[in-house]
Amino acid sequence: MFISFFSDLYTIIDIETTGNGIKGNRITEIAIFKFDGVQIVDEYTTLVDPLCPIPSFITGLTGIDDQMVQGAPTFEAIADTIQEFTKDTIFVAHAVNFDYGVIKEEFRQIGVDFVRKKLCTVRLSRKLIPGLQSYSLGKLCSAVQIPLKDRHRARGDAHATTLLFHKLVHTPGSDSIIQKFLNARSQEATLPPHLPKSIFDGIPQKPGIYYFKNQKGAIIYVGKAINLKKRVLGHFYDKSTKEIRMCSETASIDFKLSGSELVALLMESAEIKRLFPLYNSAQKRIGKQFALFSYEDRKGIKHLAFNINKGIPNPIKVFYNQTDCRAYLELLCKTFALCPKYCHLQQTNGACSHHEITTCEGICTGEEAIENYNQKVDTAIASIKSSQKEIRIIKEKGRKPTENGVVLIEEGIYKGYGFIDHEMEISTLADIEAFIIPQKNTLETQRIVESLLPKSESFVI
Repeated sequence: MFISFFSDLYTIIDIETTGNGIKGNRITEIAIFKFDGVQIVDEYTTLVDPLCPIPSFITGLTGIDDQMVQGAPTFEAIADTIQEFTKDTIFVAHAVNFDYGVIKEEFRQIGVDFVRKKLCTVRLSRKLIPGLQSYSLGKLCSAVQIPLKDRHRARGDAHATTLLFHKLVHTPGSDSIIQKFLNARSQEATLPPHLPKSIFDGIPQKPGIYYFKNQKGAIIYVGKAINLKKRVLGHFYDKSTKEIRMCSETASIDFKLSGSELVALLMESAEIKRLFPLYNSAQKRIGKQFALFSYEDRKGIKHLAFNINKGIPNPIKVFYNQTDCRAYLELLCKTFALCPKYCHLQQTNGACSHHEITTCEGICTGEEAIENYNQKVDTAIASIKSSQKEIRIIKEKGRKPTENGVVLIEEGIYKGYGFIDHEMEISTLADIEAFIIPQKNTLETQRIVESLLPKSESFVI
């Protein structure tokens, strides 16, 4: 007795590639089985000339080398055949996002859009054949006694996937599950093959940090987000090589709420330095630091200047990009009536003529006494150092409406963050310290705090 979804046609597909990520990955072989839910009704298999060398490690895995694909058709030559063969069918593959993504990219490179409904036999197997230790094609076929010949060749893997799919569609309850997976709103086809949808559904749309874990429970990535669910989903849509590989390994996701972007950034930085996750290795590199310093020239005029923070023994203040450093100097000029020429914001042999700063009182033209100007520079420096000695509390939103998030800064040094209930009476530093989770002050956390401090509500104790 046929059930409703047997009216659909499926194309079960497997490809072999050069193995250079989605955008650099070229197809070397493709196999397609057309399946009506009961039997195979058509088949198409061919080697493909990738128009680039095949790496030796790929040849070692698949047996396909440069000589084998010489004279084979290019993807562009078979594109119309693939379009026609898969037209009005549901695209099925084991870990479908990889095969679908590579084929879609091949079409994109020849200026053709390729869109099909898709099903993943890994995700279907996890639902319909639960409890297995592994859902790789080889181990899954062994567990359910499906013959798998010519492993890592497109036709062998596609044929085994077709036999597996036949078993899945005839498993009790498969009709509703398949229809649910095909529902455009279900996101099943978007999620990594090993990630249960229930875990993704449990991620809130709130600020915090998240942990990607592999099948062994090891944390492979830590990220932060203002909207956790939206950011996590963004990883699954990203088709860069790193993201594809990371998501294919992701089997679970944990999260912690932060209440705000600032606290999320600080939590993320601490966790990356504590855990050193595999896929965070190329992230969080600190760029050049710029130091603000002072010196006196041969005329006795005190300058404020900035340079790369390397070899400057006692910087007045450190910045993490040149733009912030210049903006801070401009503010000092306006606040203390300093000269932009002697703050190294303008290179000129004559009088200053900055387009915004008009508060200079004439040190650059000899109208202001050097002693008077130097006193203003000393006042500016004292103000900077005084602000760095403050104990400052940054107030942020809490994880829930009844609390606040707080970040503690002592003498310019980040001390940690915490959460305080609205009803708690806070009047001293000791009151706040009781709720602070101590953290290490690093270049990264210093950069985070200083970049977001002007945008945050804070008060001084």
